[in-house]
This record gives sequence, structure tokens and C-alpha cells, in this order.
Amino acid sequence: MNLKQPLSESIHNTEFIKKEDFFLKIGRPCSKIGRLTKGVLRGYVLGTSGEEITTHFFQEGDMIIGSFIPNTHASMTIQALEDAEISVANFAVVMSHVNKDPKITEIINHEFQKLNKGLQTRLVSLLNLNSVEKYRLFLQEYPGLLNRIPHYYIAQYLGITPTQLSRARKQISRHL
Repeated sequence: MNLKQPLSESIHNTEFIKKEDFFLKIGRPCSKIGRLTKGVLRGYVLGTSGEEITTHFFQEGDMIIGSFIPNTHASMTIQALEDAEISVANFAVVMSHVNKDPKITEIINHEFQKLNKGLQTRLVSLLNLNSVEKYRLFLQEYPGLLNRIPHYYIAQYLGITPTQLSRARKQISRHL
């Protein structure tokens, strides 16, 4: 650790992940935490038949974790949709500095609140919105990702079929 450098900057390194490679895999210990500096990632779980179900998209600036608790098993697999660059730190080390280092505490609190708000918004949309409303919300949440993510992953994420996504896209484009 460089003593001249603030702790929040000295405990991380840069990891490069090629398209289709993994940052974390479901069921493995969640020992690292990251901030995406370049690229797009998706988080997914496996359905009862073994099919992948996209649950998250991560874009530049997002914090990337597979669990809210260090060294527990990751609750999802996180895969690169593009070549990615991630600032990575040991999750347990970061959490050991929460409430000791004000900058780390602020970052973790802010990012966990952001993740929690995103999960709540997603749950409400899956339960209450139609396909057009879900797609409109996706465009608001991820304005720069539409052409960076395969549309079948977007449909999966929204809980709709690719056909429903196509119809929603046409309906929204008519109103622009």
C-alpha cells in the first residue's frame, strides 16, 4: 500500500475481462468487488430448466458484486458483453474499512443504496408494468446501452419475449 495515496485508491487493481468471459460465477465465493470503468456486463441466474435468466446489466461507473456479504457464495454469474476494464478490490478488505475510512464508507453506502433502489424498481416493473412500459423504463435506466446489448438479453431482463420487445420498440418509435 502506498502511504501517500488515500486508502480508497490504494486497495484496488485493474482487471481486464474479454467479451464472454466472467467476473464472477454463481455459487463461487464472492471475494472481489469492482467498479466497471469500461464495457458492459450482464448478471444472470439459472432457471429451473438450466436456462440463463438475465437479471442485471452493469455499465460504466457501476459497482459490481455478486453478493452484499463478502466471501458468501455469489448469487449470480456476471459475464462481459464487451471487452471490459474493472477496478477490483478484495471485498472483505473493503468492508473491513467501512466505518473506519469515511471515503470508503460513503462509496459503499451510496452504491448499496443505488443497487437496492434498482432492485426495488425492477421488482415493481416486473410485477406491474406491461411490455411497452418495461421497455420505456429500460431506456430511461440504460440510455446508452440499447445498441451494446443483444436484444434477446434485453427481452430476458424485461421478462418478455423477443416478439413482445420488437412490438414495444415499434410502438415507442412511432411516438418519437
